[in-house]
Parts: sequence; structure tokens; C-alpha cells
Amino acid sequence: MSLRHGRPMVSIPGPSVIPDRVLSAMHRPMPNIYEGDLIDLSFSVLDDLPKVARTSQPVFVSVSNGHGAWDMATSNTLSRGDLVLILEAGRFAGSWGSQAAVSGIRTETLSAVPGYPVDPAAVEERLNADTGHEIAAILVVQVDTATSVRNDIAAIRRAIDAAGHPALFMVDCIASLGCEPYEMDEWGVDVTVAATQKGLMVPPGLGFVWASDKAMAAHERADLRSGHWDWTARRTPDAHYQIYCGTPPVQHLYGMREALDMLFEEGLEQVWARHRALGEAVRAAVSMWAVPGALGYVARDPDARANSVTTLSTGEVDADELRRVCEQQAGLTLGIGLEGFEGRAFRIGHMGHLNPPMLLGTLGTIEAALHAMKVPMTGSGVAGAARSLGGVLEV
Repeated sequence: MSLRHGRPMVSIPGPSVIPDRVLSAMHRPMPNIYEGDLIDLSFSVLDDLPKVARTSQPVFVSVSNGHGAWDMATSNTLSRGDLVLILEAGRFAGSWGSQAAVSGIRTETLSAVPGYPVDPAAVEERLNADTGHEIAAILVVQVDTATSVRNDIAAIRRAIDAAGHPALFMVDCIASLGCEPYEMDEWGVDVTVAATQKGLMVPPGLGFVWASDKAMAAHERADLRSGHWDWTARRTPDAHYQIYCGTPPVQHLYGMREALDMLFEEGLEQVWARHRALGEAVRAAVSMWAVPGALGYVARDPDARANSVTTLSTGEVDADELRRVCEQQAGLTLGIGLEGFEGRAFRIGHMGHLNPPMLLGTLGTIEAALHAMKVPMTGSGVAGAARSLGGVLEV
């Protein structure tokens, strides 16, 4: 008997749940794209997006997913033959580097110990060895959605400074912006990359890149610049449509305006605190589920577990069967295991438009599936999550 009849729940690490307010804002006919309300709304979105990244730098918008924003970032700042250092703690920094390599960029990878974040001391050591300053840029992901490891961006910046290295510092915040504390200017990040579909609560389709003055200076020398991604034309447009290199992404702009309003109404620090509370609840549940040979964390360092996604290895338990039971029998979709964890892990997304009823429903359904599969547990994860949330609810 299937129990999935009812409103389904998608608890993958993006695309996240889209708020009804955002969906309603996007549900409209095409406007005049040359003048009027859309132009004003577009500039208001461009003015407000830097506040989410905590920067005074302007934002460049790619009509794409996050991979398009990756390409915009590297093509506008680097040249063929440049060497980039990839700081890998999962999968996605390496994917960014692999994409850049197609354009003739050379890559070198500095991998973290599996399950742990990038070691700033190792970064400093490698940069100290680069006496000729051959490394042009450093690529890292704040939260890797494959492993759910969170890297310490401020600490990596301190390591770069300690080495006195001039490389551009580029950070992918696709799975963390709007979920985790992030301070582009305070932490000395040169290029920040993000996208709509996770903590920013808008369907996939827009990528964002913020560039420091240092990155803009590199842009003047970059020989990978393309007609479509070029920042020069987008920064000083003769017409509004040049900001987007063509027809503006109408529906996404209306949705992004509404999502930004929601973030600012809640307050960005409160958004971070909510995600931290929900992340702690997930971790409280996992502490009751974890059993040797069965469920356990992929992110081994407790201080480096993300507040937006949790990846669980399943040991001898069939992760694909667990996901199948959850989705086909109960209407809950979980994320697949990635990067060597195919069939041996699943991922819980807890990002964006999320509250305790939604999260407890996800955790309760997972626990029900674990019972159905007769997976051993040390106790009730739902009870653990409820106790954790009870500690932050005001009475």
C-alpha cells in the first residue's frame, strides 16, 4: 500500500522548496521589457543582491544554472595557460576546475582528507612553495553538496595572506548563500559565485557573480573573455537588456524580487540562525540513527557539517532502496549519493524555505522507511530532532 497520496515533499539539496509567494510573483504575463516597471524592478534586484553576499561590489547575472556562473567567473578573470589551485573537499570545486580546463586553464588539486574540510595550513604551505606566483587563482566551495562538508573561508583567506600570495580567491556559495554566514568583503573574497535554486528560494535559471576590484583589474587582462559573458558590456550597458546579454529573465526577476523581500523581512542573521537550528535538529536525528555498519556521517568533522545539507553514508544498507521507499511509498524525495557514494549514501537538503513541520516530516518519513527496512537504530531520530528544536522555540 502506498501512502504517498497528498502533497509530495522534495528534500534534496536543491532545487529547494519554492515559496508560494515566489511562485505567485512569477505567475504573470510578459511585460514591456524595454521600459517601465520591469526595468525598475530589475535594478532593485541588482541593488539588493550584494546585501546577501555582504559586499559593496556589484553583481553580474548569468541566465543559467550555477555552472554558467562558474564559466562567467573564470572567463572574465583568467587567461589560457593560467594555473588554478583547486581546494577540494568533495566534488564541486573539482567540477568547477574541470570545466575551466576545457578553456585551456591548467589545474592543480589540493584535496582535503576525505570527510574533512580543506586544511588552511596545507593551503599556506602550497602557496609558500609557489615562489614564482604561478598560481593565478584559488577555487573553493563553501559547502560541498556531495559531502555536506563546510569549508572555513575566512581561515583559508588568512592562509593566503600569511603566504603573501596574490592569487585571486574565488568561492562557490551556491549551496550556502542564504543559509550559512558569508562575508565576502570582510573575508577578502575576490570572486563569489551563487545561484537561485537553493538558499535563495527561486527556481533554477540565474547565476550570480560578485567581483572585487582586484578581480575587475584581472578582467582587463583576461583573454578568455567571451561576447556572452563579458563583464565590460554588462557593467556599462547602453541599454537595459545588455545587463543580461539579451532578453531579460522576466519571471526569474519577479521571483528574485519576492525572495529578496522575504529574506530581508526575516533578517539575514535570523535566516542563518534558522538554518543553524534546523541543521542541529538533523544532526540530533542522525545521532540517534547512527550505527556502525549502517547510517553515519560523510562529513566527519562535527564543526564542519553544513547547515544546508547533510550527507549520510548507509554502510550495508541499500541507499537507493531507502530512497525508493521514501519516494514511491511515502512521497518524500531525497538526494542521491555522489562522487563514489552512489548507492551507498543519501542526502537531506535543509535549505531555503523550511520550517520545523517540514523538517520533522522529512525526518519522520526517513525513520519510518528505516523501520520498514529493519535498519538498526540506537533510538528515535525524530524525538532527538524534536528535543533539539524544543531548545530554541520560545515559550
